[in-house]
Order: sequence, then C-alpha cells, then structure tokens
Amino acid sequence: MKIDDFIENFKSQFDEPEKTNLLPETHFKELDQWDSIVAISIIAMVDNEYGAKLTGDDIRNSNTVNDLYQILKSKC
Repeated sequence: MKIDDFIENFKSQFDEPEKTNLLPETHFKELDQWDSIVAISIIAMVDNEYGAKLTGDDIRNSNTVNDLYQILKSKC
C-alpha cells in the first residue's frame, strides 16, 4: 500500500474530488468539504479497499492525511 494510492482513494470520497488538493501533510478536517458524511465514507472506503476497520476515534485522533494513513498501515 502506497500513500499516493491512499490519497487518491481518500480524495474520491469528496463530492468534488477534482477541487480537493491533498498531500500527506494536509489537515483534512480543515478542508471546506470535510463533514461527518465524508468521515463515514472514509471509514467505508478503508473497509472496502483495504479490509481494515477505521473508527471514529481513529479519525478524531488524526490531524493529517498521513496520520490516518499510518493508522491504516498499522491495521493491515
């Protein structure tokens, strides 16, 4: 699993992914499009794409895309 692939999958969960510029150091909760629906979509995407379970606490305890990626890596 590469972070670039994770970022693309993460980005695809937004309504307008083409308007979302994500880098590993992006503070995803500060994005205009971020909301609870996107958070749920991220949890579902991780389950479907990676067979891992992210929790609401995992998202709450993460600040950047890389933080979430590192949590995911530890679960795979």
